[in-house]
Amino acid sequence: MPVICVAKGCENKFVKGSKFQFYRFPLKKPELAEKWVNSLGIENFEPTAKTCLCSEHFGPDCFRESSFKQFLKVDAVPNIFNQGQDSSTIDLREGGVIPEETTVVNPQADTDLDIDEGDGLRKKFTPEEVLRILEHDPGRDIYPIDSSSDDEDLVHPEKTHDSSSESDYRLPSSDSDEDYEEPHASVPELSSAHRPTRPQSAPADPAASPPPVALHTESSPQSDSAAPPPTTRRKRGRPALRTSAPAPKRGKRMLASTEKEEDDDDDKWHDREDECIKPDHLRFMPARIPGPTCDTTRAWSPLGLFQLFFSTTVVQKIIDNTNANAAKRRKAGMKFSWDKLTMKDFYTFLAVILFTGFVTVHHRSDYWRKKWPYNFHFPGDHMTRDRFECILCSLHLSDPKEDEENEKRKNTAKYDHLFKIKPLYTEMADACKANFQPHQNLSIDERMVLSQASMRVKPARWDYKMFVLSDTSIGYTWNFLVHIGQSESPTGHSVSQSIVMNLLPFPLLGGGYLLYTDNFYSSPALFTDLFNKNIGCAGTIRKNRAGFPKTQINDLPKQAERGDMRWIRSGKLLFVKWMDTREVMMCSTVHQAYSGQTVRRKVKEAGVWQNKSIPAPDCIVDYNRSVGGVGLTEALIGFCSVQHKTMKWYTTFFYHFVDIAVVNSFLLHNELFKSRQDHTKTKPFTHKTFREQLAMEMLEFAQGSAAPSPPPHLRPRHLPARVFRQRGIAGQEVLQEVPGCWNAEGEDIHLLQEV
Repeated sequence: MPVICVAKGCENKFVKGSKFQFYRFPLKKPELAEKWVNSLGIENFEPTAKTCLCSEHFGPDCFRESSFKQFLKVDAVPNIFNQGQDSSTIDLREGGVIPEETTVVNPQADTDLDIDEGDGLRKKFTPEEVLRILEHDPGRDIYPIDSSSDDEDLVHPEKTHDSSSESDYRLPSSDSDEDYEEPHASVPELSSAHRPTRPQSAPADPAASPPPVALHTESSPQSDSAAPPPTTRRKRGRPALRTSAPAPKRGKRMLASTEKEEDDDDDKWHDREDECIKPDHLRFMPARIPGPTCDTTRAWSPLGLFQLFFSTTVVQKIIDNTNANAAKRRKAGMKFSWDKLTMKDFYTFLAVILFTGFVTVHHRSDYWRKKWPYNFHFPGDHMTRDRFECILCSLHLSDPKEDEENEKRKNTAKYDHLFKIKPLYTEMADACKANFQPHQNLSIDERMVLSQASMRVKPARWDYKMFVLSDTSIGYTWNFLVHIGQSESPTGHSVSQSIVMNLLPFPLLGGGYLLYTDNFYSSPALFTDLFNKNIGCAGTIRKNRAGFPKTQINDLPKQAERGDMRWIRSGKLLFVKWMDTREVMMCSTVHQAYSGQTVRRKVKEAGVWQNKSIPAPDCIVDYNRSVGGVGLTEALIGFCSVQHKTMKWYTTFFYHFVDIAVVNSFLLHNELFKSRQDHTKTKPFTHKTFREQLAMEMLEFAQGSAAPSPPPHLRPRHLPARVFRQRGIAGQEVLQEVPGCWNAEGEDIHLLQEV
């Protein structure tokens, strides 16, 4: 329908590209609407939901400027009219602002409504017209339409058709503050005396602006009490009054009604000035005292902390598997010199890896060059380059024989994609959880592990993804999962929800934790499930998530000012929209909407950039403060990462697990220093100093684990080529002792020789 101005003598009509803007009457504010009507000077004039005034009738003081655009103020009143015109009536039908079947003056006086729906299109009516139609035809499906906010009173050029009134509607539940009974399956005829109304302040002149009528009706005493009440539902698009049970829900899964406490707040978005009740504080009940779980009275060295994650058991397993893999490679025809890998060699190998993290050269072979400027004493004085390269090429974390069995199961459900890193992967994950109890605030995020170590700024498609749960206060990596590319979850939940549940072992954590997530993981279903497990959540969310409010009533305008916000509460879930440089959407189960907090932002005013405090929701402030746990760990890892180019994916993860062990050891070192509270002690190590000390202690440990050389005068010049046995094993009586020999551990023993 065409849109024209209803003012006397004004012939402005909406045309695409026109300089005029059209504004609907603020029917939701009866007092302001009455001022608009009085300013027109038209007798017996009653505006409808589509009655409009053009921008020519508003003075300059009626507008506010934002982002180089003009917006009508919320309390603006039209004050520019042509008083010379002698017209007292307006043909609204010609203007296209009401249907031709509806009269202008006293629309409630009509009793004979003839609505043509032969074209299959559903017409939209005001709430008053809805109730009048239901009096004569209770079984008809009708759809009311009305402006719900001052921002919607502006007729946007691209939204002039009926299809623009997209909104969600849901009948209030029995928990609403409104005094009404649940509607039954049938809607009886209602007289004007039984029409329920919403409780609100009455306008000054009831004749000029009748009070709005509720969109629900009371059940009649004559109705069948055994008939079940209809199920309310959300419908995208026009809100509907249904007189019978609705059709089954379609589309995305919604939260069950038993998980929400529906009230009148679900019907629209609220402004910053509206009061929001703060939810009850979660009681923090961790399974253990937060902090390091190791002996806090012991003076832990950097190597001792590192061995909490790289235990002797897992190191010995890596050594055995590496030796087995080297034998397999030589059997396959590869020619290289190989000496059996020992504990001494492995810790020297680890020390070289740490050294390459804080001393960088162009090529790995440069570490062994003796000429300037590569005249390094280490690592050449402790391990040759060929020995290092042989260990690196043969390094294997799993048993090669079991690898072959796993490869036979490829493309089946029993195939384990992570089998080659499983021994170290499971050991590291268990050690991270066992040696530290996180504080209350946790965060989940993804971390990219670079493959082929080309030091790219942006991750590539062949990089590996990990999901990490960390303590936001210190950045400790508490749990992690390696992503294997599953598109479906075996639990029936979404993939993101299953990841969060797998990262949260509730018996080890306890209750009362606060989890911060980004929009990949956040969903109303996940937050509700975790709230039932006494875990609070907050995070950014995508508006297309199932359960996110679809209503557009009093929604945040597209050109909102920086700091504007809207919120809506649905049971335990709080949804917030906030305008920063762009619109930010949040969901939380532990915050109230706004308590007066602000954030600092740079704003350009009068051509000058300056810092300015703008209001911000509580969940935004806490999210920005707490979400950086994973980022802090990534910064520490990237500071002196031991990552090197490799074509083997499991070697890439070996490097990353070494980084996790070093960073977690450093964080435990700082926490242990705080817990001792001994001011006479020196300051804790910095991150760089901690890595240097750790590499030095690895070399000392490697030298101590090696077999010491016997004194020259005790060395046997010739060992007989016969079988030697330790005392008491053979039980032979004809044996002779040969002194001066040592075992692999460097202990002096007596060997027995057959005679």
